[in-house]
Amino acid sequence: MKRTHYTLFLFSLIFINSVYAQNPDSAVVPMRPKFGKYMDTTNRQLIIRYKEKEMAFNSRGTFQFVRHLPGNMWQMIKSPVQKSNLKGLAFVAVSTAILLPFDQVLIDNVRQISRDIHLSDETDYGIPVRIGTTKIIKYPKNINSALYQMGEGGTSMALACGLWIYGKIKKDYRAVQTAGDLAETFIIMGVSTQILKRISGRQSPFMATAKGGVWHPFPSFKEFQTNTSNYDAFPSGHLATMMATVTVLSENYPEKKWIRPVGYSIMGLTAWAMMNTQVHWISDYPLALALGYLSGKISTMRHMKKTNLKSAGL
Repeated sequence: MKRTHYTLFLFSLIFINSVYAQNPDSAVVPMRPKFGKYMDTTNRQLIIRYKEKEMAFNSRGTFQFVRHLPGNMWQMIKSPVQKSNLKGLAFVAVSTAILLPFDQVLIDNVRQISRDIHLSDETDYGIPVRIGTTKIIKYPKNINSALYQMGEGGTSMALACGLWIYGKIKKDYRAVQTAGDLAETFIIMGVSTQILKRISGRQSPFMATAKGGVWHPFPSFKEFQTNTSNYDAFPSGHLATMMATVTVLSENYPEKKWIRPVGYSIMGLTAWAMMNTQVHWISDYPLALALGYLSGKISTMRHMKKTNLKSAGL
């Protein structure tokens, strides 16, 4: 029992990042929810009002985000060192530093607890459709695999496709542009995580040659491609993808109060599954959450009226 309490307590530290990022001024008493929407037929915009925010979703389509990618990538690069974000950056750095010494003991405890509750540590999929060695469609054969799959880009892109189809059928500008925001976010977040993985070069737990894994900064391109799992643990792309998805959805649909608690709960289960499968260390998570949150905010802030941008922040 002591092991369970100890592990769950430290494990929960990583999710303080997501709560802090979404609401750093949590001590402030929230305003009473106020929601409204109307169609601006003159400018062909759907206007969404929620509390003090006002957002506009236009009719330009899903792929207008492409022209914003260079500027958004630059925003992603400079955001961590902006004055307004220094407190969040420090929080991520400190939480990562706190978790690093506990990486091995926590992953051992997570795996032991998983065995105690009969949660498989294997990822096992059925492949009904494939072309050569490429898996076109796959489905999980156990709970651990299902949780792991939730963090893969394919799941989030399927959600984006669903929003796009719905938006086109219903002529819902918000749904169509949210699909575009998700695609944009995945590009920004994906490039950022890959760069950081290639800089840090951290071993995945199942490849570890020492407790906590060994770091091999700046591996060669060939070596990284040949032995990817020996270098790509930090930060977690799965958790960054999930955080980006939840951020985009919660920002564009602020009146849907269930998105964040449901999203964070699924993220927690996926984070557990990845440690159970020995894919990630717990200290791989704080930076991943921050990257997902930042990329999601950058993609969605474009919809906010200029009068709201000063108070929005990242």
